[in-house]
Amino acid sequence: MTNSPASPASPASPPGASSPGAPARSLITRLGIPRTLVWGYLGLLLFMIGDGVESGYLSPYLTDQGFSESRVAVLFTVYGIAAGIAAWLSGVLSDLWGPRRVMWTGLGIWAAFQLLFLAAAIPLASYPLMMLSYGLRGLGYPLFAYGFLVWIAAVAPRARLGTAMGWFWFAFTGGLPTLGSLVASGLIPGIGAYATLWAALVLVAAGGLIALLLVRDDRGARQDRTGSPLGTLLGSITILWRNPRVGMGSVVRVINTASQFGFFVIMPIHFTRTVGFSLTQWLHLLSAMFATNIFANLLFGVVGDRFGWRRTIAWFGGAGCTISTLLLFYVPNAAGANFPLALVVAAFYGATLAGYVPLSALVPTMEPRHKGQALAALNLGAGASTFVGPAVVAVFVGPLGVAGVVWIFAGMYAVSTVLALFLKLPDGPDAVPDAADDTPETGAPAAVPSAA
Repeated sequence: MTNSPASPASPASPPGASSPGAPARSLITRLGIPRTLVWGYLGLLLFMIGDGVESGYLSPYLTDQGFSESRVAVLFTVYGIAAGIAAWLSGVLSDLWGPRRVMWTGLGIWAAFQLLFLAAAIPLASYPLMMLSYGLRGLGYPLFAYGFLVWIAAVAPRARLGTAMGWFWFAFTGGLPTLGSLVASGLIPGIGAYATLWAALVLVAAGGLIALLLVRDDRGARQDRTGSPLGTLLGSITILWRNPRVGMGSVVRVINTASQFGFFVIMPIHFTRTVGFSLTQWLHLLSAMFATNIFANLLFGVVGDRFGWRRTIAWFGGAGCTISTLLLFYVPNAAGANFPLALVVAAFYGATLAGYVPLSALVPTMEPRHKGQALAALNLGAGASTFVGPAVVAVFVGPLGVAGVVWIFAGMYAVSTVLALFLKLPDGPDAVPDAADDTPETGAPAAVPSAA
């Protein structure tokens, strides 16, 4: 499948003519960022920084306000459920409304319920109001972020789609939790924890407005008018078996981060009580793991465009995670509290998790007429991984111990390697897109039918 041809050059702009902004646009294009969406990437980064400000301290802050740990856990669970639902709906609603409207909805929900949370729920110490405001605020960031993901899928040329998706995950994970936590660590000593939550609202609003007011690409408003809203909603589920490759892609996405969420449950205890690291050292290892992941997200987007999306997912993601998962457990077990060595294996694990980044390019390309539905299915897999990982731990850590759980996750990654090899594009083998596929970007709508 080739991308749509570029619009004919204007008579006033003959081929080869330069314009004042051409060098900058050329650099942006070489970096793999769709030039019409540049402000969207910056807005996404600021939005996710604001969303991530609370990630490292909201739980202890609420317990300091007199709420029990169990109540805080329930609050976070409700938030997670809302976020999972919104992640799925983001693709569906992008089909129905267009990505721009979905992003406006996400920004509005985030801002409105954060205001309610800060202006009423916390000052009144009202737990029911917290459940309402903070829980429903969980709908906000997936609608904004994943709506933009659908927009990228509609705009980026296929030959650079993996790189464009890599930049998406670079901005997403760079903000949440990495730079968000860093901003919090700088603001809290100066203005306090409560005021820092207000600062998060400012960052989110600024990022959202930058993305939505400065991006001029009209494909963000395109809607799918070929079916009913109910049909589109159901289509995001039935696509799992209507197009079995999309279903397999969703399963691979579940496996991608299942171990990550499972390790959040068992690895802090294992590294501190069994291996012998301090809690501070473990947190430093965790920081290194996800700092590496941020840059690897971008790297494997580029690698996917050159090496092939399917092969990158299978060998760097699936096979890489099979090895890195085992190393993350066995190397510290054998070497003890050797921080430099543990740092290396933690960084390696974080990097291999990013090997799955081309999934965001491959899955919607396998269903070009319903990209929103395909991404909804992929996001459904992402949401499922948040409870599949902890469930594996809950069921198997008792009878098999930590080592048994690690081998289960390694086995899941090995299975994902095999599944990824079957994720072939509908128009032929998963070859690296050639130069003919990388047509210049224009403001003209894509010729390939898109649900975005």
